[in-house]
Amino acid sequence: MLASHSKSNSAQWQWENAFAGAVAGFATVAVMHPLDVVRTRFQVNDGRVFNLPTYKNTPHAIFTIARSEGLRGLYAGFYPAVLGSTVSWGLYFFFYDRAKQRHSKSKEEKLSPGLHLASAAEAGALVCLCTNPIWLVKTRLQLQTPLHQTRPYFGLYDALRTIIREEGWSALYKGIVPGLFLQVSHGAIQFTAYEELRKVIVDIKSKDSKTNSQFDDKLLKSVDYAILGASSKIAAILLTYPFQVIRARLQQRPSSEGIPRYMDSWHVVKETVRFEGVKGFYKGITPNLLKNVPAASITFIVYENVLKLLKMTRRKE
Repeated sequence: MLASHSKSNSAQWQWENAFAGAVAGFATVAVMHPLDVVRTRFQVNDGRVFNLPTYKNTPHAIFTIARSEGLRGLYAGFYPAVLGSTVSWGLYFFFYDRAKQRHSKSKEEKLSPGLHLASAAEAGALVCLCTNPIWLVKTRLQLQTPLHQTRPYFGLYDALRTIIREEGWSALYKGIVPGLFLQVSHGAIQFTAYEELRKVIVDIKSKDSKTNSQFDDKLLKSVDYAILGASSKIAAILLTYPFQVIRARLQQRPSSEGIPRYMDSWHVVKETVRFEGVKGFYKGITPNLLKNVPAASITFIVYENVLKLLKMTRRKE
Protein backbone atom coordinates (compact mmCIF):
# COMPACT_ATOMS: atom_id res chain seq x y z
CA MET A 1 0.00 0.00 0.00
CA LEU A 2 2.83 2.39 0.87
CA ALA A 3 4.56 1.78 -2.45
CA SER A 4 1.29 2.33 -4.31
CA HIS A 5 0.69 5.61 -2.44
CA SER A 6 4.24 6.74 -3.21
CA LYS A 7 3.77 6.05 -6.93
CA SER A 8 0.49 7.95 -6.90
CA ASN A 9 2.14 10.98 -5.27
CA SER A 10 4.99 10.80 -7.77
CA ALA A 11 2.59 10.77 -10.74
CA GLN A 12 0.61 13.65 -9.25
CA TRP A 13 3.81 15.64 -8.73
CA GLN A 14 4.79 15.12 -12.39
CA TRP A 15 1.44 16.39 -13.64
CA GLU A 16 1.68 19.36 -11.30
CA ASN A 17 5.00 20.21 -12.95
CA ALA A 18 3.43 19.90 -16.40
CA PHE A 19 0.47 22.12 -15.45
CA ALA A 20 2.68 24.77 -13.83
CA GLY A 21 4.93 24.79 -16.90
CA ALA A 22 1.97 25.14 -19.27
CA VAL A 23 0.52 28.11 -17.33
CA ALA A 24 3.96 29.74 -17.27
CA GLY A 25 4.39 29.26 -21.02
CA PHE A 26 1.02 30.83 -21.83
CA ALA A 27 1.67 33.87 -19.64
CA THR A 28 5.05 34.41 -21.29
CA VAL A 29 3.79 34.34 -24.89
CA ALA A 30 0.80 36.56 -24.24
CA VAL A 31 3.05 39.39 -23.02
CA MET A 32 6.06 39.11 -25.35
CA HIS A 33 4.77 38.00 -28.75
CA PRO A 34 5.39 41.20 -30.81
CA LEU A 35 9.12 40.95 -30.07
CA ASP A 36 9.04 37.35 -31.29
CA VAL A 37 7.65 38.50 -34.65
CA VAL A 38 10.41 41.12 -34.96
CA ARG A 39 13.10 38.61 -34.03
CA THR A 40 11.93 36.08 -36.65
CA ARG A 41 11.90 38.68 -39.41
CA PHE A 42 15.40 39.84 -38.53
CA GLN A 43 16.65 36.25 -38.42
CA VAL A 44 15.65 35.37 -41.98
CA ASN A 45 16.53 38.70 -43.60
CA ASP A 46 19.83 37.84 -45.23
CA GLY A 47 19.81 40.93 -47.46
CA ARG A 48 18.75 38.88 -50.48
CA VAL A 49 15.08 38.33 -49.59
CA PHE A 50 12.76 40.75 -51.39
CA ASN A 51 9.42 39.82 -49.83
CA LEU A 52 10.39 41.11 -46.38
CA PRO A 53 10.55 44.78 -45.31
CA THR A 54 13.88 46.15 -44.11
CA TYR A 55 14.04 47.37 -40.52
CA LYS A 56 16.74 49.59 -38.99
CA ASN A 57 16.37 48.32 -35.43
CA THR A 58 13.85 46.81 -33.01
CA PRO A 59 11.78 49.98 -32.27
CA HIS A 60 11.68 50.81 -36.00
CA ALA A 61 10.52 47.26 -36.78
CA ILE A 62 7.70 47.38 -34.22
CA PHE A 63 6.59 50.83 -35.46
CA THR A 64 6.73 49.78 -39.13
CA ILE A 65 4.80 46.55 -38.59
CA ALA A 66 2.18 48.34 -36.48
CA ARG A 67 1.76 51.07 -39.10
CA SER A 68 1.64 48.84 -42.21
CA GLU A 69 0.06 45.66 -40.82
CA GLY A 70 -1.65 46.75 -37.61
CA LEU A 71 -2.09 44.69 -34.46
CA ARG A 72 -2.60 41.59 -36.61
CA GLY A 73 0.97 41.94 -37.91
CA LEU A 74 2.44 42.30 -34.42
CA TYR A 75 0.55 39.19 -33.32
CA ALA A 76 1.11 37.13 -36.47
CA GLY A 77 1.48 33.47 -35.54
CA PHE A 78 0.09 34.12 -32.07
CA TYR A 79 -2.09 30.99 -31.86
CA PRO A 80 0.66 28.51 -32.79
CA ALA A 81 3.01 30.45 -30.50
CA VAL A 82 0.60 30.09 -27.57
CA LEU A 83 -0.03 26.44 -28.39
CA GLY A 84 3.66 25.70 -28.94
CA SER A 85 4.87 27.52 -25.85
CA THR A 86 2.18 26.11 -23.58
CA VAL A 87 2.74 22.56 -24.83
CA SER A 88 6.54 22.98 -24.86
CA TRP A 89 6.83 24.31 -21.32
CA GLY A 90 4.32 21.80 -20.01
CA LEU A 91 6.12 18.87 -21.64
CA TYR A 92 9.55 20.28 -20.79
CA PHE A 93 8.92 20.54 -17.07
CA PHE A 94 7.19 17.15 -17.13
CA PHE A 95 10.04 15.36 -18.95
CA TYR A 96 12.68 17.29 -17.00
CA ASP A 97 11.21 16.36 -13.63
CA ARG A 98 10.82 12.71 -14.64
CA ALA A 99 14.43 12.58 -15.81
CA LYS A 100 15.64 14.16 -12.55
CA GLN A 101 13.64 11.63 -10.53
CA ARG A 102 15.10 8.79 -12.55
CA HIS A 103 18.67 10.04 -12.02
CA SER A 104 18.13 10.75 -8.31
CA LYS A 105 18.58 7.91 -5.83
CA SER A 106 16.48 9.65 -3.19
CA LYS A 107 14.30 12.77 -2.88
CA GLU A 108 16.83 14.39 -0.56
CA GLU A 109 19.80 13.86 -2.88
CA LYS A 110 20.94 16.89 -4.88
CA LEU A 111 21.83 16.09 -8.47
CA SER A 112 25.25 16.96 -9.86
CA PRO A 113 25.54 19.57 -12.66
CA GLY A 114 26.18 16.72 -15.11
CA LEU A 115 22.91 14.99 -14.22
CA HIS A 116 21.02 18.29 -14.40
CA LEU A 117 22.53 18.74 -17.86
CA ALA A 118 21.54 15.22 -18.94
CA SER A 119 17.99 15.67 -17.63
CA ALA A 120 17.54 18.99 -19.42
CA ALA A 121 19.03 17.64 -22.67
CA GLU A 122 16.70 14.65 -22.63
CA ALA A 123 13.67 16.85 -22.01
CA GLY A 124 14.70 19.25 -24.79
CA ALA A 125 15.05 16.49 -27.39
CA LEU A 126 11.63 14.99 -26.57
CA VAL A 127 9.92 18.39 -26.66
CA CYS A 128 11.51 19.27 -30.01
CA LEU A 129 10.22 16.09 -31.64
CA CYS A 130 6.71 16.81 -30.34
CA THR A 131 6.50 20.50 -31.26
CA ASN A 132 8.55 21.17 -34.43
CA PRO A 133 5.44 21.33 -36.71
CA ILE A 134 3.92 24.02 -34.47
CA TRP A 135 7.08 26.16 -34.58
CA LEU A 136 7.30 25.74 -38.35
CA VAL A 137 3.78 27.13 -38.76
CA LYS A 138 4.50 29.96 -36.31
CA THR A 139 7.59 31.01 -38.27
CA ARG A 140 5.75 31.01 -41.59
CA LEU A 141 2.80 32.99 -40.27
CA GLN A 142 5.17 35.56 -38.76
CA LEU A 143 6.96 35.99 -42.09
CA GLN A 144 3.79 36.74 -44.06
CA THR A 145 3.75 40.40 -45.06
CA PRO A 146 1.77 42.55 -47.55
CA LEU A 147 4.74 42.08 -49.94
CA HIS A 148 4.08 38.34 -50.33
CA GLN A 149 3.08 37.15 -53.79
CA THR A 150 1.93 33.66 -52.85
CA ARG A 151 -1.45 32.80 -51.30
CA PRO A 152 -1.18 33.46 -47.56
CA TYR A 153 -1.95 30.96 -44.85
CA PHE A 154 -5.23 31.73 -43.10
CA GLY A 155 -4.33 30.54 -39.63
CA LEU A 156 -2.88 27.47 -37.96
CA TYR A 157 -5.12 24.79 -39.45
CA ASP A 158 -4.98 26.20 -42.97
CA ALA A 159 -1.17 26.45 -42.77
CA LEU A 160 -0.82 22.82 -41.67
CA ARG A 161 -3.18 21.62 -44.39
CA THR A 162 -1.50 23.70 -47.10
CA ILE A 163 2.03 22.67 -46.09
CA ILE A 164 1.09 18.96 -46.11
CA ARG A 165 -0.67 19.31 -49.49
CA GLU A 166 2.05 21.34 -51.21
CA GLU A 167 5.21 19.96 -49.58
CA GLY A 168 4.28 16.68 -47.92
CA TRP A 169 4.37 15.52 -44.30
CA SER A 170 8.16 15.70 -44.12
CA ALA A 171 7.98 19.50 -44.51
CA LEU A 172 6.54 19.74 -40.99
CA TYR A 173 9.96 18.70 -39.70
CA LYS A 174 12.04 21.24 -41.60
CA GLY A 175 14.62 22.70 -39.25
CA ILE A 176 14.47 19.67 -36.96
CA VAL A 177 18.27 19.21 -36.89
CA PRO A 178 19.16 22.73 -35.67
CA GLY A 179 15.95 22.55 -33.62
CA LEU A 180 17.24 19.49 -31.77
CA PHE A 181 20.63 21.09 -31.19
CA LEU A 182 18.87 24.25 -30.01
CA GLN A 183 16.42 22.52 -27.66
CA VAL A 184 19.00 20.18 -26.18
CA SER A 185 21.78 22.73 -25.72
CA HIS A 186 19.61 25.73 -24.84
CA GLY A 187 17.48 23.91 -22.30
CA ALA A 188 20.47 22.09 -20.86
CA ILE A 189 22.46 25.30 -20.39
CA GLN A 190 19.48 27.26 -19.05
CA PHE A 191 18.29 24.67 -16.55
CA THR A 192 21.78 23.74 -15.38
CA ALA A 193 22.59 27.43 -14.81
CA TYR A 194 19.21 27.87 -13.08
CA GLU A 195 19.72 24.92 -10.74
CA GLU A 196 23.32 25.81 -9.88
CA LEU A 197 22.54 29.49 -9.25
CA ARG A 198 19.51 28.42 -7.22
CA LYS A 199 21.74 26.29 -4.98
CA VAL A 200 24.03 29.28 -4.39
CA ILE A 201 21.14 31.59 -3.44
CA VAL A 202 19.50 28.94 -1.24
CA ASP A 203 22.80 28.23 0.57
CA ILE A 204 23.35 31.94 1.21
CA LYS A 205 19.78 32.48 2.44
CA SER A 206 19.75 29.33 4.57
CA LYS A 207 22.96 30.43 6.32
CA ASP A 208 21.61 33.92 6.91
CA SER A 209 18.25 32.69 8.23
CA LYS A 210 19.61 29.47 9.78
CA THR A 211 16.90 27.53 7.95
CA ASN A 212 17.25 24.03 6.53
CA SER A 213 18.10 24.41 2.83
CA GLN A 214 15.85 21.41 2.05
CA PHE A 215 12.90 23.78 2.32
CA ASP A 216 14.13 26.14 -0.39
CA ASP A 217 10.58 26.86 -1.59
CA LYS A 218 10.13 28.81 1.66
CA LEU A 219 13.44 30.65 1.31
CA LEU A 220 13.04 31.88 -2.27
CA LYS A 221 10.72 34.70 -3.30
CA SER A 222 9.42 35.86 -6.67
CA VAL A 223 12.29 38.31 -7.09
CA ASP A 224 14.76 35.43 -6.65
CA TYR A 225 12.98 33.41 -9.32
CA ALA A 226 13.03 36.45 -11.63
CA ILE A 227 16.80 36.88 -11.20
CA LEU A 228 17.44 33.16 -11.62
CA GLY A 229 15.26 32.94 -14.73
CA ALA A 230 16.82 36.00 -16.39
CA SER A 231 20.44 35.06 -15.60
CA SER A 232 20.11 31.49 -16.83
CA LYS A 233 18.31 32.67 -19.99
CA ILE A 234 21.05 35.15 -20.94
CA ALA A 235 23.69 32.42 -20.69
CA ALA A 236 21.62 30.06 -22.83
CA ILE A 237 20.79 32.65 -25.52
CA LEU A 238 24.36 33.86 -26.01
CA LEU A 239 25.66 30.32 -26.47
CA THR A 240 22.90 28.84 -28.65
CA TYR A 241 21.46 31.71 -30.72
CA PRO A 242 22.99 30.66 -34.09
CA PHE A 243 20.84 27.51 -34.02
CA GLN A 244 17.74 29.71 -33.91
CA VAL A 245 18.83 31.62 -37.02
CA ILE A 246 19.60 28.41 -38.92
CA ARG A 247 16.24 26.89 -37.98
CA ALA A 248 14.25 30.01 -38.93
CA ARG A 249 15.94 30.21 -42.34
CA LEU A 250 15.23 26.55 -43.06
CA GLN A 251 11.57 26.94 -42.09
CA GLN A 252 10.82 29.70 -44.61
CA ARG A 253 8.15 29.00 -47.19
CA PRO A 254 9.52 27.80 -50.56
CA SER A 255 9.19 30.02 -53.62
CA SER A 256 6.05 29.85 -55.78
CA GLU A 257 7.95 27.29 -57.89
CA GLY A 258 8.40 25.12 -54.81
CA ILE A 259 12.15 25.76 -54.51
CA PRO A 260 13.40 26.16 -50.90
CA ARG A 261 15.77 29.03 -50.21
CA TYR A 262 18.12 26.75 -48.26
CA MET A 263 18.55 23.03 -48.79
CA ASP A 264 19.84 21.99 -45.35
CA SER A 265 21.60 23.28 -42.22
CA TRP A 266 25.07 23.15 -43.79
CA HIS A 267 23.81 25.19 -46.77
CA VAL A 268 22.53 27.85 -44.34
CA VAL A 269 25.88 27.95 -42.54
CA LYS A 270 27.90 28.29 -45.77
CA GLU A 271 25.67 30.96 -47.30
CA THR A 272 25.47 32.96 -44.07
CA VAL A 273 29.25 32.96 -43.58
CA ARG A 274 29.79 33.83 -47.23
CA PHE A 275 27.42 36.79 -47.47
CA GLU A 276 27.06 38.03 -43.88
CA GLY A 277 29.92 36.70 -41.81
CA VAL A 278 29.63 35.56 -38.21
CA LYS A 279 27.33 38.48 -37.34
CA GLY A 280 24.70 36.91 -39.61
CA PHE A 281 24.21 34.18 -37.00
CA TYR A 282 23.24 36.82 -34.43
CA LYS A 283 20.65 38.75 -36.43
CA GLY A 284 17.65 39.54 -34.27
CA ILE A 285 19.45 38.88 -31.00
CA THR A 286 18.40 42.26 -29.54
CA PRO A 287 14.62 41.64 -29.77
CA ASN A 288 15.35 38.05 -28.74
CA LEU A 289 17.01 39.22 -25.51
CA LEU A 290 14.31 41.85 -24.93
CA LYS A 291 11.66 39.17 -25.34
CA ASN A 292 13.21 36.16 -23.66
CA VAL A 293 15.09 37.55 -20.67
CA PRO A 294 12.03 39.15 -19.03
CA ALA A 295 9.94 36.27 -20.42
CA ALA A 296 12.15 33.78 -18.59
CA SER A 297 11.64 35.74 -15.39
CA ILE A 298 7.87 35.69 -15.89
CA THR A 299 7.94 31.99 -16.74
CA PHE A 300 9.85 30.93 -13.65
CA ILE A 301 7.92 33.26 -11.32
CA VAL A 302 4.64 31.80 -12.58
CA TYR A 303 5.96 28.22 -12.64
CA GLU A 304 7.43 28.26 -9.12
CA ASN A 305 4.43 30.02 -7.60
CA VAL A 306 1.87 27.76 -9.32
CA LEU A 307 3.93 24.81 -8.07
CA LYS A 308 3.89 26.21 -4.51
CA LEU A 309 0.12 26.68 -4.72
CA LEU A 310 -0.38 23.10 -5.94
CA LYS A 311 1.89 21.79 -3.16
CA MET A 312 -0.08 23.70 -0.53
CA THR A 313 -3.35 22.37 -1.94
CA ARG A 314 -2.00 18.82 -1.88
CA ARG A 315 -0.83 19.15 1.74
CA LYS A 316 -4.29 20.27 2.83
CA GLU A 317 -5.93 17.18 1.33
